[in-house]
Amino acid sequence: MNNDPRIPLYLITGFLDSGKTTLLIDTLEMDYFNDGQRTVLLMCEDGEVEYNAQYLAERNCRLIPIEDQSQLNTAFLEEIDRRYQPERVLLEYNGMWPIQLLRDLKLPKNWGLYQAIDVIDGTTFEMYRSNMQSMIIDMVTEADMVLFNRCKEDMPLSGWKRSIRAVNRMCQMAFEDENGDELEVEDILPYDLERDHIDLEDPDYGIWYLDIQEHPERYVGKTVTFTAQAMVGGRVPKGCFVPGRNAMTCCAEDIRFFGFLCKYDKAKSLKKGEWVKVTAEVRWEQAAVYDGEGVVLYAQSVEPGQRPEDPLVYFV
Repeated sequence: MNNDPRIPLYLITGFLDSGKTTLLIDTLEMDYFNDGQRTVLLMCEDGEVEYNAQYLAERNCRLIPIEDQSQLNTAFLEEIDRRYQPERVLLEYNGMWPIQLLRDLKLPKNWGLYQAIDVIDGTTFEMYRSNMQSMIIDMVTEADMVLFNRCKEDMPLSGWKRSIRAVNRMCQMAFEDENGDELEVEDILPYDLERDHIDLEDPDYGIWYLDIQEHPERYVGKTVTFTAQAMVGGRVPKGCFVPGRNAMTCCAEDIRFFGFLCKYDKAKSLKKGEWVKVTAEVRWEQAAVYDGEGVVLYAQSVEPGQRPEDPLVYFV
């Protein structure tokens, strides 16, 4: 239940014809939204699906087109608030406008961002990922939920799920088929979870890294062996290092280091960036570097490791 007294703003992002308008029309059919409250729908682009004026009027919803990104500023929103006195606001954002515009936008004092949903068309996702990677990352990073629609079971849905999770670990994800029915997307793991000792192949590090954070209970108490680079210094506590890998999330422009804190009494002997082969027990406990609980490895052995043929980790 939302106890925030501010007027809730629902933000919908995604490229043209990704299904944003269809999602909003379906949303307005829900009992929670079809309750007669004064609603303002800010539309930043005309898609293939159009809104029906009578349909919106019956739901006490006023459609306000925004034809240029320069219109979307605080003064404009304050005028919307004064003139229409909305009880909730829906913003259908133009997928070709920069997300930074939203990051810099100051909402009226009595408005609050309640939920941000990024809509992705499964039939065009690979094309957009190949040509507009940074824009996808921007939208996904800001999303509370990522909705893939028009999906088919033969699409690499598990790989897409890992790619999104690598960019935004906290967002919810949903996959729908062409009829709008939800698809169950299983995490296909390339190793046997029934074993007490998991020996990771180099390409499997990214899959393991994401799965252990979503499902730590699967791994606590097990031992794992993997090849990684040693990171030392900085915020890493004494007697510890961070074995990890550089990973490409959605595109070559977005490379990040993914690793976990590892307790090791000879951590001082390690050089920053050297490749090591680590065997460690997995625990879940409080750690200052996480500002809370997280995966903490207890090294059983740390040996010189061989640099993989491709040192980057991928999530697809």
